[in-house]
Amino acid sequence: MSNPSGKFVIGLTGNIATGKSVVRRMFEHLGAYTIDADALTHRTYAKGAPGYQQVIDTFGKWLVNKDGEIDRNKLGNLVFNDRDAMAQLEEIVHPLVRQAAEILIKRAPQQVIVIEAIKLLEGDLRKVCNSIWVTNAPQEVQIERLIRKRGFTRERALERIHMQSAQSAKVAIANIVITNTGSYDALWRQVSAAWKEVVPGAGEAETETIKRPAIKSGEFLAKRGKPKNSSAIAEFVTRLSKGKRKMTAEDVMEDFGDKAYMLLHLDAQLVGLAGWQVENLVTRTTDIFLEETVNKQKALETLIKEVERASSELQSEASLVFAMNELIAQESLWKQLGYERRTPETLGVQAWKDAAIESMSTGGALLFKQLRQDRVLRPI
Repeated sequence: MSNPSGKFVIGLTGNIATGKSVVRRMFEHLGAYTIDADALTHRTYAKGAPGYQQVIDTFGKWLVNKDGEIDRNKLGNLVFNDRDAMAQLEEIVHPLVRQAAEILIKRAPQQVIVIEAIKLLEGDLRKVCNSIWVTNAPQEVQIERLIRKRGFTRERALERIHMQSAQSAKVAIANIVITNTGSYDALWRQVSAAWKEVVPGAGEAETETIKRPAIKSGEFLAKRGKPKNSSAIAEFVTRLSKGKRKMTAEDVMEDFGDKAYMLLHLDAQLVGLAGWQVENLVTRTTDIFLEETVNKQKALETLIKEVERASSELQSEASLVFAMNELIAQESLWKQLGYERRTPETLGVQAWKDAAIESMSTGGALLFKQLRQDRVLRPI
């Protein structure tokens, strides 16, 4: 695999529970386009995708669930306990992931690309990278995170850690090592400093490729929030939730490892925000807060359209909005914006269903809009 795009590509790897995904999200805040190669792996054998029948032919129909999808838990239990089976699966999915990554790199508007992959160094994706970054953490920290975040037993955590190649081998090859043992703020400083040192022309420029016209007085302006806005975001959410969501600047900084914030201003005053993320090419907007005094329709329209615009730069295929309370009642506006009320089971694409099920909350409504037709690894 070569890199004919002329873009600067960072390969990001590291063993389980060392913080790869958090660091990848930080790259996104800094203006890079990021690819989760491990998530693309799951897409390669979704129903109808290029690797679907190959996986069934190799391992058997017993993997298929009642919906016709390959059960990832069954497949995972098989390959994580059998190195030969893992090798067979990788022979199927790695070429497909490589092809998908090539497509995403080619059509990305950003000049810096980050590819996160746990087996980056073992495959062809390494060849496209200009710089290799490795996240690192002591084994006890990995174990604690796996127990706390995934509900593993200590024995299961150790088993998963020891199944992977030695972390020290990855560190030895790395151009940049990011040590992830402390706070999000400390991690952000590490990544930002290394970004400015390594990436050509890097800085904390806004993630925007569109020049905007001047905003007139009385008009809304939606703009992506930065970690420097964490105090303002924390105060706003705490106040508008009437204390039900008490947040500190530290809480918001931690959130930045998982999502982005779109901030809505009116005459330089913060009047609304949306918490959103693009993960596995699916946009999820899970938190929307608006001042009671603003025009709800205009405010919501400005906010959602800007989330969609930013999502398009991240090549999102679909937008899922999880609305609560009075936002659900804005039916005419949602229809005008191209959204329809759906349930996760009706979304069709497995990656979209998974995102909806993971983020769906009791009492909320799911609003869906497809953003692009030319999906990578679409059924063939």
